[in-house]
This record gives sequence, structure tokens and C-alpha cells, in this order.
Amino acid sequence: MTRDSSRWSEFRARGGLWVLAQSVLIAGIAVGCLRPQRWPDELRLPFSVVGGISAGFGLGFAVWAYRSLGSSFTVFARPPVGGRRVDTGPYRLVRHPIYGGGLLLLAGISLVYSVTSLALTAALAALWRAKSAAEERFLLERFPDYAAYRERTPRRFWPYLY
Repeated sequence: MTRDSSRWSEFRARGGLWVLAQSVLIAGIAVGCLRPQRWPDELRLPFSVVGGISAGFGLGFAVWAYRSLGSSFTVFARPPVGGRRVDTGPYRLVRHPIYGGGLLLLAGISLVYSVTSLALTAALAALWRAKSAAEERFLLERFPDYAAYRERTPRRFWPYLY
């Protein structure tokens, strides 16, 4: 086995294809904002206000979650070696707050700038829903108490909603 195929296998085993797919969608969202298909004039101001508020809450929620994870953070679906299961901070409210915060952030930015970006954010939401299910399979393998945590914390992305 060559070294390159070994790296590719390790990348895939860690959940790298999820990372690749989300990176493509996030890049598309950014391009959509740089080359926007604008909202109709009568919607621009209200969408900008709602979008700015959403983006601010989303950024705050995602940063809080990231800081709560500390060294257990990874962009991959498989938890890092030596990572611990976190159930403090926003993780006592939802199981995947970085995804929830990221979606609020990107949806808010999209409301300010671009119809196309909002559609790509919806696609990213579907991808992150599927990726979070894959992550949970890995978490169940690594942490025997994850099933109990999932029962105590029924919401996936946003408190009281989903």
C-alpha cells in the first residue's frame, strides 16, 4: 500500500468526505455572497435586520460551543483520539451546537446578501443533519454513556426547536 493511499484511507476513515462536502458548500455560500443574486428591494431592509441578528446569535452560539469542546474539537466526524465527551456549556442544551450556530450564522449572512447562498445553506443543513448522525454512531462506539446523554439532550442543533 502506498503512503498516499494510506493517507486517503485515514482521511476517509475519520469522516473526511463529510468535511470535503461541507467545504464545497461553504465555499459556494461565500461565492454566492460575493456575486449575489439580490433580494427584491422591499425585502432588503427587513432581511438585513433579521439576517444580522441571526448571524450574531449564530456566531456567538458556535464560538461558545467551540470553546466548550476545547481540545475535543475536530472538523471530522470521528472524535479525536484522546477527546472527551462534553456535556457542558451549550452541549447541555443540544448535541451539535456548532452546526446549529453555523447554520444561523450562514443563514443570516445569506439573508443579508444572496438568494443563492440561502439555498446552499439549506443544502448544508441537510448535509450537517446527515453528518451529525454519522458522528453520533462514532460517539456511541467511543463513549458508552453517549446513549444516555442523547436521551437527556433530545435536541440536535437548537434548543427547544430541533
